[in-house]
Amino acid sequence: MADKKLTSYPKEKINILFLENISDVAVKYFNDKGYPNVRKLNGALSEEQLIKEIKNVHMVGIRSKTKLTAKVIEAAEKLQAIGCFCIGINQVDLASATAHGMPVFNAPYSNTRSVAELVIGSSIMLIRKIIDKNKAAHEGIWKKDAAGSYELRGKTLGIIGYGNIGSQLSVLAEGLGMKVIFYDSETKLPLGNADAKKTLKDLVSVSDIVSLHVPETASTKNLINKNILKFFKKGGILINYARGEVVDLDALAKALSEGQLGGAAIDVFPLEPEKNGDKFTSPLQGLSNVILTPHIGGSTQEAQQNIGDDVSAKLFNYLEKGISFGSHTIPALSLPPQEGTHRILHIHRNVPGVLSEINTQLSKHKINILGQYLKTNDAIGYAVLDVDKSFSNNALELLRNVKDTIKVRMLY
Repeated sequence: MADKKLTSYPKEKINILFLENISDVAVKYFNDKGYPNVRKLNGALSEEQLIKEIKNVHMVGIRSKTKLTAKVIEAAEKLQAIGCFCIGINQVDLASATAHGMPVFNAPYSNTRSVAELVIGSSIMLIRKIIDKNKAAHEGIWKKDAAGSYELRGKTLGIIGYGNIGSQLSVLAEGLGMKVIFYDSETKLPLGNADAKKTLKDLVSVSDIVSLHVPETASTKNLINKNILKFFKKGGILINYARGEVVDLDALAKALSEGQLGGAAIDVFPLEPEKNGDKFTSPLQGLSNVILTPHIGGSTQEAQQNIGDDVSAKLFNYLEKGISFGSHTIPALSLPPQEGTHRILHIHRNVPGVLSEINTQLSKHKINILGQYLKTNDAIGYAVLDVDKSFSNNALELLRNVKDTIKVRMLY
């Protein structure tokens, strides 16, 4: 089926809003697909601003600063899908999005390489004490010596969280001749010669460099605290390019000041400024051999292009084809277009009897179902129905009245 037949709605009536300076790749993607009304804003919006802006928006794209709260989602009367142009999705109220039958997509793998490379780069800068030497040179002091400077080769890298980024970092580190160990709450297959450790203490006590790659959850909050810092190898280095709440920064500052740790690179913080130029404070400021960066672990041109392509494709496939692969809220379905039919998407609460009522209502009105797909999760059922063209309008109205229906949409 040609693309031009895939939608029954005028594309010029679809409003798309991208916030936080999302890559122009995303704007171009939808423009090239025939959607002219794509609006891009450079910054994040407050909850009050979002409630006002989102009323007539059909698709929204955000990064990590914008918070799509329950109030915002409730106000988004026309919103069909949410795209998080980043790795995380914790900035979206997923419970509310689920209750409204709204898919939430992200790009979990697109900036993996960028983060892994920066960890390696920061490791070299810290283990060679480049930060101190750079500062001295800028102050007009010549500080040429090898004291406390080491190669990465032969050193032990401890990775906490052996997911997409952690495992790629593992491969890069081994390529530089490092010994890699890792700790993960779940059993993971090691890559190369990486060795799994059973506890955090086992890992940090023998690691020259510890790198964090875990999500922000209740169990990871202050995962690195004053108690676990005591077990770090003397002079060890801590790198956090994961989430701000994972490290107790006051405890880390103390460990660095007392010489328990020899350096740190921190890219994420519990409280971060809303926009460029805003004041930023941290207990780590002014400490020797510490790299502080403004949440740029995945901020490369390559990563932003990959994210723009990835999330745009997911949003487009859902909008035009009903494909929900990659969604964190509604069940994943992928299905080919079917000639000679009209396709209806039906999102409902996952309770017994809904599919039976759908079929009963359509059968009672002699509406032929030429294709039917259903998938459920704990909260939501997602049904896609291909029905006879001559009865599709009647079918749409019948499906709207099915008990426990959340959202119904005619696709084509």
